[in-house]
Amino acid sequence: MIISENKKLISEAASKLKLGDLVAFPTETVYGLGADAINKKAVARIYEVKGRPTDHPLIVHISSIKNLDKWAKEIPEYGLTLASAFWPGPMTLILPRTNLAKNFITGGQDNVGIRIPAHTLALELLNEFENKGGLGVVAPSANRFGAVSPTTASAVEIELGDYLDDMDLILDGGPSLVGIESTIIDCTKSLPTVLRSGAITYEMITEILGSTIDIKRFNPESMEVKAPGMLESHYSPKAKVLLSGVPLPGDGLIAIESFQTPEGVIRLASPKNNEDYARLLYEALRLADSKELKRVYTIPPTGGGIAVAINDRLTKSAFEK
Repeated sequence: MIISENKKLISEAASKLKLGDLVAFPTETVYGLGADAINKKAVARIYEVKGRPTDHPLIVHISSIKNLDKWAKEIPEYGLTLASAFWPGPMTLILPRTNLAKNFITGGQDNVGIRIPAHTLALELLNEFENKGGLGVVAPSANRFGAVSPTTASAVEIELGDYLDDMDLILDGGPSLVGIESTIIDCTKSLPTVLRSGAITYEMITEILGSTIDIKRFNPESMEVKAPGMLESHYSPKAKVLLSGVPLPGDGLIAIESFQTPEGVIRLASPKNNEDYARLLYEALRLADSKELKRVYTIPPTGGGIAVAINDRLTKSAFEK
């Protein structure tokens, strides 16, 4: 059931989380499917609803940096610097876990992913949940495993409506403003490693930490730390996604607005810039499936910044399973 934002309904949603129900809610990145992070049965339902392998870790969402030490320990100075600079915001830190973070949310790892989202509704929900005695909410993207992440409440309902129970809720907070998942940074070593690119870009991280810090990029051949979205195939619609070539009549197209649409081709999105591209990408891929298109051609963005994250998502959506 989709419900719109108001204080009474946010309180109801927080109560449902405490009771072990699932609540899908908006963040600035994408919509998440939330459960009480210390409720093993509720967390198991997330894996069931998503069809997600249980060794894939979940990210714990908290309302304030003051709650970080409940979930993480031995936090390096650079990790605290990143948290102070970019939280609330679209960044997840991988940190050594405390005893509160159990195997059923970490995928059996000794680390835990933590994030403070920037969406007003998400923060209100987390605050209300904590006021009721909650400690944190795990919330992977509210989609079936490997599919396109939802950026609206209606997309959540289309994606998961058949899998949710009557007691579960979908909170409607409007379209997600960023449109792609959070940047994930491994902070378990002496130097940080960017595991998944996002709106907190490599350049932004470098600027905050300074040139004296050797920030590493993730090497896919070294899977020392598991984190969401690291598989070669992910974020995939039913339609075949192509990163090059010429679309034919009846094909879909995602390209910057200055690129002319060939005759007979179905324009799915015309972003004005790279930030707009990220915001519209998943909506456009979902539109392709709603139109039952067989192929979607994309003109990937160029340059650094968030273009790196967009190209990561496009490459994984186009990967041949």
